[in-house]
Amino acid sequence: MTRSGAIVLLSAILLCVRAAANSQTSPSHQQQIESHKAKAQQFLSQNRPDLAVSEFKAIVTLEPNNADARGNLGVLLFFQGAYADAIPQFRTALKLQPSLWKIQALLGIAEKQTGDIAAATTDLSKAFPKVKEQKIRVDTGMELIGIYTANGELGKAAEVVNVLRELDPTNIEIIYASYRIYSDLTDESRLSLSVAGPNSARMHQMMAHELAKQGRSEEAIANYRQALEISPNVAGLHFELAEMLNNSSVADGPVEAEKEYRAALAVNPYDEKSEARLGDIFAARGDTEEAYKHYSRALELQPNDPDANVGSAKVLMTMNQPEKAEALLKRAIELDPTSSLAHFRLSTIYRQTGRVEEAKRELAEYQKYKDMKDKLRDIYSPMHLQPGKQEPDDANAHN
Repeated sequence: MTRSGAIVLLSAILLCVRAAANSQTSPSHQQQIESHKAKAQQFLSQNRPDLAVSEFKAIVTLEPNNADARGNLGVLLFFQGAYADAIPQFRTALKLQPSLWKIQALLGIAEKQTGDIAAATTDLSKAFPKVKEQKIRVDTGMELIGIYTANGELGKAAEVVNVLRELDPTNIEIIYASYRIYSDLTDESRLSLSVAGPNSARMHQMMAHELAKQGRSEEAIANYRQALEISPNVAGLHFELAEMLNNSSVADGPVEAEKEYRAALAVNPYDEKSEARLGDIFAARGDTEEAYKHYSRALELQPNDPDANVGSAKVLMTMNQPEKAEALLKRAIELDPTSSLAHFRLSTIYRQTGRVEEAKRELAEYQKYKDMKDKLRDIYSPMHLQPGKQEPDDANAHN
């Protein structure tokens, strides 16, 4: 960290710390302390924290119970990389004033740097939920994650990274840490399932998930079928098989998918996703009445499903009810602003009703999110992974 960065963080950490009471000191003694404080502040304003160190040391010598001076001295030593020297200053400051959470966070980081992992874990875990400043809290959390993952405590690491993602959702380091933690948890769970239930329905379901991500549809479908042979009523199996059939090049895929969606509803009549997918199937066949029935049931079960809102809107457009369709598409975009299909269909309604500028705006949004998803596919392609359910492209059909 740069000197100016150290001074900024020093100010953030210690400006609000109260000095210890000085009622026992003589005026000359107090004057010496104030003189050293003034010199320290002057050196800090001149970006010379190295010179400020000696002034804080002098204050500590004159007044060992001055939490402010101890904390300042510890911070300056910390940012000089003198972690072993900073630790006793931090510990003393915390004994004098235990609520200095930012100091406790830095203490934990210093302890980790010097190899005292047990003490670091204690101090970092105490400070993490209390620290308010974003950068210090992120640094504290990332240090904790490093300790937990090294110890194989992936559940604890996941709890911390979830907090950090809410705090700073676009931080690349946090996102990568999340990816690593959950990848490791996936590997751990895969191994545990292989040991606990090598021939179970869930084992075949897990294998199907992995094969599907790699684009190996036929093998994934075979594993879903094996899982259903073992346990026909396991929650989610029929729906997942139907999804694979519906999005694969398997002969009679949509017909087989319809059977599986219906089987999913037989197991769970409240399976809203299966209702919505049946709506998609009948809409593709041009059976407007049946499609609308399934979309309506899906929205009754889950009004906040963007797919069901978009699908129902398309049917309403076909039924020449643009106002109702417009309301559903606007709701879908509220729920999922990245739905390129919702933007495209809304642009169609605007164009058909003479709202040219609104149509242009929604068409631009459609193109933006379509391009974004195309780029994602290009990124995933070299890894032989599927980025997720693909939206149909209505632009070619001019719906």
